Amino acid sequence: MASLAPPAWAQRTIASAANEARFAASPFRTMSEAQWRAQLSPLAFAVLREHETERAGTSALNHERRRGAYACAGCGLELFRSEWKFNSGTGWPSFTRVIRENIGTRRDTALDEVRTEYHCARCLGHQGHVFNDGPAPTRLRYCNNGAALSFAPARA
Repeated sequence: MASLAPPAWAQRTIASAANEARFAASPFRTMSEAQWRAQLSPLAFAVLREHETERAGTSALNHERRRGAYACAGCGLELFRSEWKFNSGTGWPSFTRVIRENIGTRRDTALDEVRTEYHCARCLGHQGHVFNDGPAPTRLRYCNNGAALSFAPARA
């Protein structure tokens, strides 16, 4: 079966050269559409691989309060830590920081406005958008689709 080429938006990514080199040989980069569909729920596939957005307020991760880490639901790469999570009131899990070397970004003009989209640097799975309206000290809000994340509680 032929591998699924990266979506057009991923080909235009502004990820750092170090991130690209670090993950260029990742098997997640060559998985076919059928392999992704077999691995992910329909919603996770739509978000991660088709660049869709889940409905606000539908993710159980909105209510997750335990200490732990949030990783890409596609490949398991850690992206966020629980101490960076905050209630933004938007209906999506939101964070003030990200593990910078584990994401790539691109300019997104899909909704007739300029936004910064970010995705997992290893599997290129769409995560969400970053905005400049978060709390101090970063003033950033990484607005993530819950379907694009998995949560691992901290060990006691």
